[in-house]
Amino acid sequence: MAERPTDTSGGAGSRTTGGLYGSRLEPDRQREQLTSGEIPVAVYGLGKMGMPLAAVYAETTGNVTGVDVDPTVVETVTDGESHVVGEPGLDDLVADQVAAGRLAATTDGPTAADAARIHVIIVPTLLDDDNEPDLTTVESVVDDIAAGLEPGDLVIAESTLPPGTCRDVLQPHLASKSGLAPEKFGLAFCPERTSSGTALRDIRGQYPKVVGGIDPESTRAAALVYDELSDNEVHPVSDATTAEAVKVFEGLYRDVNIGLANELGRLADELEISVREAIDTANDLPMCQLHDPGPGVGGHCIPYYPHFLLGRTDEPMAVTETARRVNDEMPAVVVDRLASELERDGTDLADASVVVLGVTYRPGVEETRASPALGVINALSECGAEVAGVDPLVDPADYGARPVAIGELPDETFDAAVLVTPHTAFERIDWGALEPMVVVDGRDAVDLSETAHREYDLAGSSDGRPPRGSRDRDNASRDGAEPRSATTDGGNDV
Repeated sequence: MAERPTDTSGGAGSRTTGGLYGSRLEPDRQREQLTSGEIPVAVYGLGKMGMPLAAVYAETTGNVTGVDVDPTVVETVTDGESHVVGEPGLDDLVADQVAAGRLAATTDGPTAADAARIHVIIVPTLLDDDNEPDLTTVESVVDDIAAGLEPGDLVIAESTLPPGTCRDVLQPHLASKSGLAPEKFGLAFCPERTSSGTALRDIRGQYPKVVGGIDPESTRAAALVYDELSDNEVHPVSDATTAEAVKVFEGLYRDVNIGLANELGRLADELEISVREAIDTANDLPMCQLHDPGPGVGGHCIPYYPHFLLGRTDEPMAVTETARRVNDEMPAVVVDRLASELERDGTDLADASVVVLGVTYRPGVEETRASPALGVINALSECGAEVAGVDPLVDPADYGARPVAIGELPDETFDAAVLVTPHTAFERIDWGALEPMVVVDGRDAVDLSETAHREYDLAGSSDGRPPRGSRDRDNASRDGAEPRSATTDGGNDV
């Protein structure tokens, strides 16, 4: 563990410095305590969002211990390295903070809690098999914090939680396990507003920071903390439950909007238009902000947050439930479209070999949780197809697909390809060197009009081509006329 800065006024593992909650010091002195390292901070969870958060806390306060259950993660941080990939600037920031003795790591949560006066929770809240929020990991962290909780301590939850969790679960749990009366410590919810790939930028102030405490003093103390961490404004809300709702509502909005876009995208075949072009054009109006259609919704956020409210309120939430169902169905829709395209060539999906391009849920992000690609792979396998996979970040074999490297594609023969996640690395694919096949492009990421492949663009392409290319050519084919070449009308059916 990195050496801590010496602090004669009560920091660096000491319990003599007063905490921020209920402090009678002037605000400027409280800020000085926070930024000078006098008030030790523990950040619980060093994952994709927790590691950047701990590093920013370290550069701001100078006295941070990161806690993680994975000894390999702790060892990596102790060596001055970051295990999180794809975050610009994070490697250097972690190295600098560890070298300066401002950041350390441990697997010992209770010991870290005993030394800290500010406790930041940023571990995932997952769902169980019944799609109910699983607070097991969060409650385990709370147990560790309670073991060292002292009067004046401030607990900040950044983990996304069902609204009401701080009030109804965390505060009673902390009080019961620590033996402190609830009014002796602070508890606030401050949702992380961070995206993979831009974590440091986001934490440092890309967006206003929302803070909501279990009581006004908790809100005040948390606002003081984030006013130092963030260059943006701090937006206090009425209470912790409101702050929890803000985070969940942000995710629900995106899920419902994507669900609408996907439902509209499925009309492209019947209407014989590019729904993507229609959406892009509709969005010229500021009051219309339709999202992009695609093969589904993945990651550890958007697919989960609707379930933090569904079935937990008296209201039926029919819109939210429908959007979630539409988005869950999209991998099956993609496979259904592929089966139809193969049938046009006289190939049964059960006899086909298919390569899935992209397994992670987002380009450049090493995360497969709820990835649409997993649903595509499973649906293809259930139909009897031979499934291969290409991904520069993860091993497709771990998800039921035979792994193929990008450079090996010209040596393979496939009946079809499905592009799910448009990694930048896929720009190296020489489509002209591959055997002709059906290509289902779920993201409008490639233009194969100058190749021998037959492309199906899910929801159509942004430049106006319907899913199967030019309507003029398709209509001409139905009328018995000679279709125009792809070079004249921009179609893909070659």
